Amino acid sequence: MTFRDLHQPGNPLVMINVWDAGSAKLMHRLGAQALATSSAALAYTLGRPDGGTVTRDESLAHAAEIAAATPLPVQGDFENGFGEAPETCAETVRLAYEAGLAGICIEDTMFPSGDAYPFDLAVERMRAAASAARALPGDFVFTARADGILTGAYDTDEAIRRVTAFAEAGADCLYAPLPPDMDALARIVAATDKPVNALVAGPFNTQSRADFAAIGVARLSIGSSLARVTHRAIHDAGQAMIAGDFTALQNGISSAKIDALLTDEA
Repeated sequence: MTFRDLHQPGNPLVMINVWDAGSAKLMHRLGAQALATSSAALAYTLGRPDGGTVTRDESLAHAAEIAAATPLPVQGDFENGFGEAPETCAETVRLAYEAGLAGICIEDTMFPSGDAYPFDLAVERMRAAASAARALPGDFVFTARADGILTGAYDTDEAIRRVTAFAEAGADCLYAPLPPDMDALARIVAATDKPVNALVAGPFNTQSRADFAAIGVARLSIGSSLARVTHRAIHDAGQAMIAGDFTALQNGISSAKIDALLTDEA
């Protein structure tokens, strides 16, 4: 089944965002069907905060490493496409395909300000990216993100206005991260006949896959959530160790288990 085929409204794909070859292999061996990068998780591994701090070359090299680690399809989280011009977004799509990715998402956020691109420019950027995806020699799923709800730049109504325009511009999948609640997410899903991705983070962590399926979501991603769980463990264990308490180290998974999961022949 192709990456595109895995996008089924009402039967959401659980797409796991990973940050290195090791986490990619672990998720593959545990049964994941598809993976994605996370711009925030990558920034953390480089010792930087999230939000426009990683270059396109760094993101491409990182994504290529993850794509090579398993046979699973991988989506790249490429922030705002690494430039304002529609032509830059189109070039990013082509480079992502050459890096071995099965798809990417591009958002409508300006860096470093965090403001949303004006509506008309946002649509043109997505149109250029979608057109570039269609011109590739192989299948490539382009996801258009309306991030204004997440950043506080606009409300659910504007997010719906944008995702419907992005769909008309040729996007294969739509994504408006962290609307106010499940009712708002259901409105976004109902506004388009294209597959919709939902971010499992914040208050949505309490929802089950069945809950998302019931409102027609086609894909679930976790963003930096798994990376932040890992950093919580590092933070708490580190804080305790520096204070002289090493009991947190008892919670680690065994080396034998990790080795077994990372052994290709196992």
